[in-house]
Amino acid sequence: MTTQQIPVVVLAGFLGAGKTTLLNHLLRSARGTRIGVMVNDFGDIGIDAMTVAGQVGSTVSLGNGCLCCAVDASELDEYLEVLTRPELRLDVIVIEASGLAEPQELVRMVLASDNERIVYGGLVEVVDAAEFAATRARHPETDRHLAAADLVVVNKADRVPADRFAAVREEVSALAPRAAVVASAHGRIDPELLFDRVVPEGEIEGQMSIEDILYGEEGEDVDGAGGHAHPHAAYESVSLTASTPLHPRRLMAFLDSRPEGLYRIKGFVDFGAADPANRYTVHAVGRFLRFYPEPWPAGEERLTQLVLIGSGVDAAALRKELAGCELNGPHDVPDETAMWGVLRYVPGSEDEPETEPGTL
Repeated sequence: MTTQQIPVVVLAGFLGAGKTTLLNHLLRSARGTRIGVMVNDFGDIGIDAMTVAGQVGSTVSLGNGCLCCAVDASELDEYLEVLTRPELRLDVIVIEASGLAEPQELVRMVLASDNERIVYGGLVEVVDAAEFAATRARHPETDRHLAAADLVVVNKADRVPADRFAAVREEVSALAPRAAVVASAHGRIDPELLFDRVVPEGEIEGQMSIEDILYGEEGEDVDGAGGHAHPHAAYESVSLTASTPLHPRRLMAFLDSRPEGLYRIKGFVDFGAADPANRYTVHAVGRFLRFYPEPWPAGEERLTQLVLIGSGVDAAALRKELAGCELNGPHDVPDETAMWGVLRYVPGSEDEPETEPGTL
């Protein structure tokens, strides 16, 4: 790919779930990451020194490289064009669904967009653990929204007893069987779950920033058990590097049956003799999957390098399954049809699937 695509994340959740709190947390912890936000009203975006009463069609800089714009659903594609202008250098775009449209409809609009500079980044549903039963009673569509989600954040874990929180999380997991489900208090999740956070020039990756100090999670209970938990404890990141090419058909079988809770997959794949000219960038979020072939950089070692991010995943089992995708000696040669499954997920291919919310 000549241009890095910008992931577009749809953020949904009923009034009071903590969606805007989560959004503010992402913006505060952006550091070197440039985030574009699309909302229907600036009023609840409580960024320091930003006191703006938004008008539909307005755009404002948040002062940390991020941008916020107030839109309605009919303007979605128009503002995606605005926010993906190369001079803005945005790394991710977050659309707050509340007040705009049904989250599934927003997802369909993103997937149907002709904007080649974006890629779907997932549907994130925020749930209020303390009011979950009441929310379902008031909003029967809750179950449908959860079924379509790629990631569910069960928020306000600090407001309910541990046993009750565990019951809510179990119920949510049953309603969202293919989604990763993570716990949160005060809307604080690690941004790496949603997008690759950019490390500012001159900063060492992993070091504590001013934002970490100002907005640290002192006393926060993210697991409902009364104790402090590091934000990274909510999910696992598994890295794999393989010098042996992968069999395209076996990799597709792994991707088609990837385990519950595996939310993001990113990296490069070497298919060896099945396509010796190209490496394949892979982007998967929830049930959305795309491959992007590009010529191997001159002089670069041919490796498969993947990062898998999820909640409650078995790292050892994932590594074993991926190792089983490697070619196994000279007799393990993919036939001429082996790449067909991969090519279905290359943008612009004749067989590219029409992905809908809740499907691969």
